[in-house]
Amino acid sequence: MKVMVIVKATADSEAGQLPTHDELAAMGRFNEELVEAGVMLAGEGLHPSERGVRVRFDGVTRSVIEGPFAGTGELVAGFWLWQVRSLEEAVEWLKRAPFGSRCVKTVEIRPVFTMDDFGQAFTPGLREQEQRLRERIGTAD
Repeated sequence: MKVMVIVKATADSEAGQLPTHDELAAMGRFNEELVEAGVMLAGEGLHPSERGVRVRFDGVTRSVIEGPFAGTGELVAGFWLWQVRSLEEAVEWLKRAPFGSRCVKTVEIRPVFTMDDFGQAFTPGLREQEQRLRERIGTAD
């Protein structure tokens, strides 16, 4: 199963405070373990919300809202995409992440939908289209 591991923002990450050399080195070692185990598919840190925008959809109207955004606990500071056997395995990996006391407080793990999750609404034609797109971007399962 694929899961997205969502690292929530903190006041420090929203202030643009970057990790120290030691924190980066520890995270690099952890990421190497994930890659060696075949778990990590992708992972990135994100700039603070002041560098982002949101697009609000209201019917046919589109509104662009520039950051920063309130509610630090609801903002995302980074993510991983992992391939694991179960949600429990993802939790065990995450417990090993080298987050110190001054940084991340909350990390969320969410399963990624598969084609089968959509049931009959995901017709053979839509499945073929999805497969073609995945092959073009290099993420075919």
